[in-house]
Amino acid sequence: MAKIDDLDLQILSELSEDAAISVPKLSKKIKVNSSVVYSRIKRLVKRKLIERFTIVVNDQELGYQVKALTGINMDSKLRDNVIDELFKVDGVREIAEVTGRFDILVTMYAKTLDDMHRMVSDKIGLIDGVLSSESFIEMKTRTKPMPYMTLK
Repeated sequence: MAKIDDLDLQILSELSEDAAISVPKLSKKIKVNSSVVYSRIKRLVKRKLIERFTIVVNDQELGYQVKALTGINMDSKLRDNVIDELFKVDGVREIAEVTGRFDILVTMYAKTLDDMHRMVSDKIGLIDGVLSSESFIEMKTRTKPMPYMTLK
């Protein structure tokens, strides 16, 4: 594990809230000299604690009103085929191999419930190696930022 201090954690917390914040604004906000903040960010990137700076797209504004998590059980001999074919399905965003009653959890987006139904029934259900699936439609989400503030 990389050795980091409270200042690094504070910078990570602030950047996870707003990766577009300028170094001068960030340094003013956390009351640390800009050159120190800049060098710390550079070091965090070099040490791979920051993998990339990105954006969060508002999927609903683009018309994707339905989000689902689908648990899938599959023939383990066809694992690679199932995963490859899932990524070919429009709307599939993320696949996580998990422990528990499912082999994988698939995060997917659709514009309507009918579109989601077609995605699950007509596409995912027909993939060679998919044995069964169970979908969970997201009703409401609440999130909180990861607290990177202190080592204690």
